Amino acid sequence: MLRGKNILVGVTGSIAAYKSAILIRFLIKEEANVKVVMTPSATDFISPLTLSTLSKNPVNLNFFDSKSGEWASHVELGLWADLYLIAPATANTIAKFANGICEDLLAAVYLSARCPVFIAPAMDLDMYRHQATNDNINILKQFGNRIIDADHGELASGLIGEGRMAEPEQIIDIIHDFFKTNQPLKGKKALVTAGPTHEAIDPVRFIGNHSSGKMGYAIAETLAEQGAEVTLVSGPSHQKAQHLNIKTIHVVTADDMFKESQCVFENTDIIVLAAAVADYKPISKASKKIKKQQETMELELTKTVDIAASLGQIKKDGQFIVGFALETDNELQNAKEKIKKKNFDLIVLNSLNDAGAGFGHDTNKITILDKDSIVKDFKLKSKKEVARDIVNEIASRVHE
Repeated sequence: MLRGKNILVGVTGSIAAYKSAILIRFLIKEEANVKVVMTPSATDFISPLTLSTLSKNPVNLNFFDSKSGEWASHVELGLWADLYLIAPATANTIAKFANGICEDLLAAVYLSARCPVFIAPAMDLDMYRHQATNDNINILKQFGNRIIDADHGELASGLIGEGRMAEPEQIIDIIHDFFKTNQPLKGKKALVTAGPTHEAIDPVRFIGNHSSGKMGYAIAETLAEQGAEVTLVSGPSHQKAQHLNIKTIHVVTADDMFKESQCVFENTDIIVLAAAVADYKPISKASKKIKKQQETMELELTKTVDIAASLGQIKKDGQFIVGFALETDNELQNAKEKIKKKNFDLIVLNSLNDAGAGFGHDTNKITILDKDSIVKDFKLKSKKEVARDIVNEIASRVHE
């Protein structure tokens, strides 16, 4: 359920901080990506080394790390997360959140987070019952935050009553329920093409390109996470689809990719054509390996099938097609012409002039254009984050 989800865990200065270690262990076991933010007082109860080891990521503690000389970006952490969970959340932290006070990194991340925020209070009975705490919790609810109510039981003071942080198992169940219901593409069927195609010259050589398939696979995973039933038609790639809602069909050539895509196209709601399909193929394939005998060799090529244009021509009302454009010059103009020519709803523009974008990288930098020529620029991000941006754009439009 949580595979591939980016969960940011905030830990504050409470005796219940020991439960955070158990909670993080559960999240990692479910293959979530976990990062931790701690308040300075939280380190009195549990060590950053413990949480770093369990989360498999460095703990974020201060705005500035004097050892590395690097700033911790609260904005980047907030954008990275699919969900921000503060567990335990002390009365002090809750009061800061309610009143916009950000004297520590954890609170600054809260104020800049765009993802859902879950808060699990942990404090003594009288603090939990106090009108100030009740008012602050109500304010946080009005902000749209989810409050995971404290449990009844024995507290650190020896008192019996409400104030114990919910058990890690309970919190995991609540997160499960959230992601089950927060699937805007549930019931939609999606087709994604990914990777290169290889067009054979002879039994050992081919025409191809440097596409790794990372971007297409990330989009397929994100669509599935948002509830879509995905058919992934992939050219040769070392990538593997993990989500149970993804059916992968492996192909080699442009003709193969077109044939398999055409088979499922009619019954598909969302089509994302992320594959880097070869534009040309040899007119004929040699039956045996071509020997290196002459100084030069002529190879006669013919155009491959234009998968994007062919599917765009048979597009029906209600279908939503996203294309890709990888350009080196006149990027915006070429993308605008392509979106009209091929009957796309959106086009994702990559420029090989941008460092860290294009083939082979774990990052990408994109511009998204729609058929009304509305342009959105995005900064360089991981391909997983880029996939989320693309799928969010799709989801916002298919429900309009």
